[in-house]
Amino acid sequence: MLSPQSLTEDDRRLVARWAADSAERVLAVFEAEAPDDARPREGIARARCFARGEVDAASQIRLRFVAGRGARSASSAAGAAAARAAGQASGVAHMGAHALGAAAYAARAAELVAPGHGAAAELDWQLERIDDPVRAALRRLPPLGTDRSGPLGAGLLATGALGAHIGRIQAALAQ
Repeated sequence: MLSPQSLTEDDRRLVARWAADSAERVLAVFEAEAPDDARPREGIARARCFARGEVDAASQIRLRFVAGRGARSASSAAGAAAARAAGQASGVAHMGAHALGAAAYAARAAELVAPGHGAAAELDWQLERIDDPVRAALRRLPPLGTDRSGPLGAGLLATGALGAHIGRIQAALAQ
């Protein structure tokens, strides 16, 4: 049985576009630090290709961690978070819950660049861009920390700033 965090392929295609948009917003932070490392940009491009139906999920599974590995090339925590946002976006083809990871890492990068208001502004932007089909798909994900079968389980995305960002998104989706 698939994890409830997987979502259907149609739902993953919907949320992949939103995840790619979220990750792309902070990509410049990473690229300013590592202009020769194209992995995050390529990961976002793969997420967009998946969203458009140009590639299938199976072809993307082995590539899902490549974009996030760009974090090693970053010289700051903000740059690393931006690369991880791209990695999460490229992972949506495999599991829909990674869309929330992309949004959370993008908010983390924004907060590190603009302490005290960056995350809130980024989350506001992300929430404004959730259309009804994406909202419906994201609502099908289990609440943060309630299902251990994916990235929304008890791991890194469920704790600290990342968990708080995902919690804010899920609370907004519930309204």
